[in-house]
Amino acid sequence: MQIRVTLVALALAASSVLGARELCGTQISDADLKAAEAHFTANKVSAKASLVPATVDVYFHVIQAGTTLANGNVPATQVQAQIDVLNEDFASTGLSFRLRNTTRTTNSGWFNNAGPNTSQQTAMKNALRQGGAAALNIYTVGFRSAATDGLLGYATFPSSYSSAPRDDGVVALYSSLPGGTATNFNLGRTITHEVGHWVGLYHTFQGGCSGSGDQVSDTPAEASFATGCPIGRDTCSSAGVDPIHNFMDYTDDACMSEFTTGQTTRLTSQLATYRGI
Repeated sequence: MQIRVTLVALALAASSVLGARELCGTQISDADLKAAEAHFTANKVSAKASLVPATVDVYFHVIQAGTTLANGNVPATQVQAQIDVLNEDFASTGLSFRLRNTTRTTNSGWFNNAGPNTSQQTAMKNALRQGGAAALNIYTVGFRSAATDGLLGYATFPSSYSSAPRDDGVVALYSSLPGGTATNFNLGRTITHEVGHWVGLYHTFQGGCSGSGDQVSDTPAEASFATGCPIGRDTCSSAGVDPIHNFMDYTDDACMSEFTTGQTTRLTSQLATYRGI
């Protein structure tokens, strides 16, 4: 059984609260989530706690429109800083990340127009993707088309790999890397968030206040995504304030600081089931 995950760029208008941010373009419909979770339950591989922590090979693809930083030509120091942030943020999960290769491609069409389900992103991934299901491919672009202006990133879920292996990976705004110019989102947590999807996690606000939400029991229910860093925000009547510090919410980079034990259990099983990690 193949699960089709729909990635849709959020069409949020810029506001004084969100700035030019259109947040995360990784979305899954209720029907696709139900099918994905049924498949996961039927085929689940539980990772053994005694296993040595896993190292994920990363292939980093810098897409640029020109030779300047403003055109996406991020230096190697920023690429390595992003890998360092991933290792810091995922340390509690037992996952680590190793940069295997960095490619640099000058293609203004890809840089400006790549986005969820576009022909440009498909051509980009078909040309550049390396490795198999266990390899993390990260692409940095500009998101400068009308449909993606302000988007921070998007990713694919593990359950989608077998049906669309070349599409697998993370696409992120180049200026969201550590030291970038994306105000409030330049500490590298955009890629942490998108890699969270790549290892099988949903948004903390998935499903709102009802149902099984993000499929993790120790992330309190949240009616909608949080922005900024609203300490004490509590949008659902169930126990616990909103998990605004979780990497899978939409808060500012400086506000994000954790994955939960339940998220670690889920991601390790997702990786074992769908990526052979």
